[in-house]
Amino acid sequence: MSNSIQKPITSKGSDPAFFSCWDLHSYYGESYIVQGVSFNVREGEIIALLGRNGAGKTSTLRSIARAEEPQVKHGELWLDHQPLHAMKDYQVAQLGVALVPEDRCIIGGLTVEENLLLAQIEKPIGWSLERIYEHFPRLKERRNQDGITLSGGEQQMLAVARALARDIKLLLLDEPYEGLAPVIVREIEDILLSIKKLGITTIIVEQNAVAALRLADRALILDTGKIVFDGTAQEVLDNEELRHQYLAI
Repeated sequence: MSNSIQKPITSKGSDPAFFSCWDLHSYYGESYIVQGVSFNVREGEIIALLGRNGAGKTSTLRSIARAEEPQVKHGELWLDHQPLHAMKDYQVAQLGVALVPEDRCIIGGLTVEENLLLAQIEKPIGWSLERIYEHFPRLKERRNQDGITLSGGEQQMLAVARALARDIKLLLLDEPYEGLAPVIVREIEDILLSIKKLGITTIIVEQNAVAALRLADRALILDTGKIVFDGTAQEVLDNEELRHQYLAI
């Protein structure tokens, strides 16, 4: 259990981490939210980023994606030897970082298929429509329906599928189970498990910690903007005291 990590080696061929976050500090205005977060992710690994509300989980994801807010004031972000911290949000997206936000950001007035095609206007292009529909048959059934008229679970499927329509290296999922009925959560879990088998490097933020831990290889726990635990997902599932202290479960 530690929140200290060595500064990543960034020369090609030397860094064992596929993604590295080093000493990240981010702010919303004067509010100091992410307070020196550091961790590494191996290629194909799934990380559950956990913590109570307000711990800084979403802010960490948005900082990685170089979203307009929060503002990163200090730190380094490296993906496959490329310095994300030196890039704008659109450059980070072009490099292969896909953020699926909690509100899903489905574009109204466009069909399911048009939402998917819009993601492929610029290169690099990822999955074809045929491959997307193979993994998301419900979206194939709804392909001519306005995206914002889908159910919550279907909108989540569309948001994930839209990310996969790009050629992604790092998938960032923010509360993918939020507001979904248990039966739909299990359906989304099955989809994410199938993505896991494809070896897509993923960081998932989720209040439903047990569901996230079932999916993840490793867990990071944030508390007031700092990492207080870095270990296997099973260690968290087995440690009742840790879960009670930091996750209230």
